[in-house]
Amino acid sequence: MWPIMKITYREMLSKRIFTITMMMSLAFLLLFGVATWFAARELGRELGGSAPDVLMQKNFFSTQLLGMGLYFGSFITALLAILSSVGSIASEVESHQIDTWLARALPRHKYVLGKFGGLSSMLILYAILMFLGILGINQWVGGGVLAADVSAQQVLSSLGYFVLMPVILVCVSLLLSSVTTTVTGGIVLIILYGISFIGGFVEQIGSIIGQDALINIGIISSLLFPTDSLFRQATVVLFDTADDPLSFATQGIFGTMSPPSDAMLFYTVIYGAVMLALAVRLFGKRDV
Repeated sequence: MWPIMKITYREMLSKRIFTITMMMSLAFLLLFGVATWFAARELGRELGGSAPDVLMQKNFFSTQLLGMGLYFGSFITALLAILSSVGSIASEVESHQIDTWLARALPRHKYVLGKFGGLSSMLILYAILMFLGILGINQWVGGGVLAADVSAQQVLSSLGYFVLMPVILVCVSLLLSSVTTTVTGGIVLIILYGISFIGGFVEQIGSIIGQDALINIGIISSLLFPTDSLFRQATVVLFDTADDPLSFATQGIFGTMSPPSDAMLFYTVIYGAVMLALAVRLFGKRDV
């Protein structure tokens, strides 16, 4: 599987979409840093002092700005995962490049697992850099005004959920790439990703207004494609502290009034494993 992983690395680095994504990621981090700097300067002027209500307002704005950065960071990470992996197998089947590997009597399951190892490891590294970049900007540029008060344990726990999202996307993407074309798989995966996040917002709205029907819609969408639940859990772990009455976990547009349970995390891991196992099995039976 190692040769497949190395070739997957080279393919990802050589793709134009990867280069464009890196450039846009740097532009996003730069823009986020500028926005954080201006917000910290303005809030420092308007919310000077250390009164309890002032500290609560500062903490609220810091978690909202950081939450916005994490939301769009997860969105960029998800798009890179989809666009870089959805054609990883299908494009080679369509161009018959896969014949070179299968002619060497390489087991098909090792081919799929090699693709998974290469794609997921690269995307995990990207997700780590994106997460730490956003958090670092909040801590250093925000200074004493917008820096969110989070512990190292919270950061590591939240990072674990954040990097699991692209891994799940790769598992599903490999399944689609094993049974359909690149374009079809990309459309299906983007729609599923959209359903997940829309369902997540619907569930939060249902929790706020007390509508069980909306909550159930959100739960069903999470079961269908659990990427939104990973983002929600990452923010809950990062901001839900006992001494924070305005925790990001329950406040603002990206708040989580209905946090995912531990059982949802277990379901998500099983979901990814099943998708990967199906990809291996279906590709093993595919006539190429």
